Amino acid sequence: MPGPAPIDPRGPRFNQAVLAVALLTGFLVDWRPVVPLFALVLLAGAALGPRYGPFLALYAKVIRPRLGPPREMEDPRPPRFSAALGVFVLAAGTLAFVAGHPGIGWGLALLVGALAGLSATTGICVGCEIYLLAARRRPMAGL
Repeated sequence: MPGPAPIDPRGPRFNQAVLAVALLTGFLVDWRPVVPLFALVLLAGAALGPRYGPFLALYAKVIRPRLGPPREMEDPRPPRFSAALGVFVLAAGTLAFVAGHPGIGWGLALLVGALAGLSATTGICVGCEIYLLAARRRPMAGL
């Protein structure tokens, strides 16, 4: 059974760059709503697909048509898994803010931001690597 259609890896990297900048900016100005807002942004793309992630859709509709074709395509499952991990950690950060622990909330948000920034700038996606490690330990369809 074939896996899902491959994606342009530059879309998730653009999404990660926006996420990293937004979370860092939110931290610098102490604008806590950025954390649940970007949890929802990641959730939309991870759960519903790139058409529903606002920055993934922006990339697909506005940026990608201005670029040449990608050198290679990638399986969408690792970046979706990585986004789901980001949703989980940002949700935990949001709960920390609600519980009155802003240090923990920002720590979790900045962890996600740092990993997103790493992926956006180097292509090293830690969540994707976790997915691939798990896939090797337990064979998954299409891998």
